[in-house]
Amino acid sequence: MSHFFAYLARMKFIHRWGLMRNVRQENIQEHSLQTAMIAHNLAIVKNKWYGGKVDPQRVMLFAVYHEASEVITGDLATPIKYFNPEIRKAYKHIEKVANKRLLSMLPEELKEDYETILFPNTEDEEHWYLVKAADKICAYLKCIEELKAGNQEFSKAAKSISRDLEDMNRPEIKYFMDKFEPSFHLTLDELN
Repeated sequence: MSHFFAYLARMKFIHRWGLMRNVRQENIQEHSLQTAMIAHNLAIVKNKWYGGKVDPQRVMLFAVYHEASEVITGDLATPIKYFNPEIRKAYKHIEKVANKRLLSMLPEELKEDYETILFPNTEDEEHWYLVKAADKICAYLKCIEELKAGNQEFSKAAKSISRDLEDMNRPEIKYFMDKFEPSFHLTLDELN
């Protein structure tokens, strides 16, 4: 018997943005899907126009599992996670321990297949960078959603995350923000 997928099914119970008032709660399962879709797009755009040589499906796969450790650790709020280098380093270690625990739940014959997903190697550095970029874009889109609903709690986060995205200085991110981000400000009637 393997508990791996039973644990992953609990992703829907882990809420993001725990320190902030949310008009609509977001869980890490739905966040991972949105991150995967956007990361996939970033990879395609990078390959198509900006000289990339990444595997869009691999990027998407990493994004699906990028929050998996949180079924064990819970979601640590960004201001805490990045409060200082010692906390960041300790949390990275905790994530690694949680991923090792998840990996140990798999049948022996599947561990090798999931190890490269849960533990990125240097060959996948660019793939993971695109996942991180998509993760940041999703955080920004969450801010837009909350601001549209009148929740000013997310105004400072939106400005900070927007600056972070600009500072990443990547053409595939700029492409996404230019082509897709404006639609998130519209109502359903305006989209139609």
